[in-house]
Amino acid sequence: MAQDAVTEAPEQGDGVRRRDFINIAAVSAAGVGAAGVLVPLISQMSPSADVLAESTTEVDIGAIKPGQAIKAMFRKQPVFIRNLTAKEQADAQAVATASLRDPQSLEDRTKPGKANWLITMGVCTHLGCVPLGSAEGEPKGEFGGYFCPCHGSQYDTAGRIRKGPAPKNLEVPEYTFTSDTVVKIG
Repeated sequence: MAQDAVTEAPEQGDGVRRRDFINIAAVSAAGVGAAGVLVPLISQMSPSADVLAESTTEVDIGAIKPGQAIKAMFRKQPVFIRNLTAKEQADAQAVATASLRDPQSLEDRTKPGKANWLITMGVCTHLGCVPLGSAEGEPKGEFGGYFCPCHGSQYDTAGRIRKGPAPKNLEVPEYTFTSDTVVKIG
């Protein structure tokens, strides 16, 4: 009978067994290892300091006369800022939006009370070329807006696609007027 007493299994309620401790230690080590891998992986996806510094751009638009456009840079991409004339505004408003590939009115693309200021990204929505038409003497296409020399997309004075392979209008970035002569993009 003495041999039977030695081979008896301990009761389950005797506390943490060695196997349980090893399991807990292994899971804990795996958790610390996973955190050690995930923290750098996730933090490298954050924008770098140079990108954060370019998250907004302020442009002085006081010197842009009606009918003129300038090209500025925002997040390493060109932005077209155009001061529309009364005729250009009237021509843009006269177009039936239902006839457009990407139907938007001039009011949809400008701020209330500032319909003469059209601010768009200077990147063609077809394959990302930079359209011409913001500088003096550049071809503006049939519709007097912008002409993409890569594949022939043509935009009107409101930056809406009118002809060519581009599927959408020129993108309008987020912007606010901080004063009558300064616009903050981004």
